Amino acid sequence: MKLEDLLLQRSESHCELCKSDTNVSLFEVPKAPHRDADGCIMICEKCLAQIDKKQELDSKHWQCLSESMWSEVPGIQVVAWRMLNRLRNESWAADNLEMLYLDDDKMAWAKATGDHENDASVDLHRDCNGAQLVSGDSVVLIKSLDVKGSTLNAKLGTVVKNIRLVENNTEQIEGRIEGQVIVILTKYVRKQA
Repeated sequence: MKLEDLLLQRSESHCELCKSDTNVSLFEVPKAPHRDADGCIMICEKCLAQIDKKQELDSKHWQCLSESMWSEVPGIQVVAWRMLNRLRNESWAADNLEMLYLDDDKMAWAKATGDHENDASVDLHRDCNGAQLVSGDSVVLIKSLDVKGSTLNAKLGTVVKNIRLVENNTEQIEGRIEGQVIVILTKYVRKQA
């Protein structure tokens, strides 16, 4: 039996963290010692986006960990521990973290990513007004920009459609102006409504 089929059966086609049955997919827990049923879990899109720091942490959503942290599946325990650590400023999360016991091997695995040292803040691409930008958005330049290595001058008010986010740099996006793909600093754009 394929691993995904085995996990779907184990989870009854629900997210193993929040019990959602919407868009559930296989998630390999980072730094798992093996790619097996213990090191992989089924999770929904919302959990995945927040684990991967592509969405702000929703404290109310993660209160589901009060129940799922008691799972016997090591991968669920490790993810629960990591997420509770990111939410440790919430009293309910701190209380659950005190109760959650991981043996030495699971604790080493849980700490292996260093994620527990981070707070709940998430670095997202944001425009000059703080609005979240996503790939495919349209933005308006709030300043005229000279493009390095080119004679192109992007004028104030220029609309840049179908932007792409620069991976690992939340201060930059890519967009096409006059047929050229350029990198634009997010502080010089406003999301178009």
